[in-house]
Amino acid sequence: MDLSGAACVPEPPSGEGMFSHAITATLLAPVPARASLFERLTGEIEDITTAPDSGWKPWTRTVYTGTDGSRIFRGGVGFSVVIDPQGRLWRGANHEDFATTFTITATSCEIETLTPDYSRMREYLPGVRAGFDG
Repeated sequence: MDLSGAACVPEPPSGEGMFSHAITATLLAPVPARASLFERLTGEIEDITTAPDSGWKPWTRTVYTGTDGSRIFRGGVGFSVVIDPQGRLWRGANHEDFATTFTITATSCEIETLTPDYSRMREYLPGVRAGFDG
């Protein structure tokens, strides 16, 4: 089959650009407001990208409170953003950078606790490119 004349189908837009902006905006916010601001901004990204007929690639996150009081935003690509109790932002791998306990039943396996290991994470800093891609 000759596809040389076939039209290129573009990728649907994704929330990654908005996500990078959310990290930047959060880093510039006053420390006490960071976790709630980031939760609101990422909720807006999720609402936009998962709306029916949006044409966007769905972007989602699940929010947890860490055992140290941190706020943990776990994305679907294997990474989390953690806002520690001092307001610093961290990028952590979902499996390697947390001590995790689970509640296991006959029909489910749910996260019960997450303890961040900041020594294994990378800190987000103002002026440094944000995102989950490296």
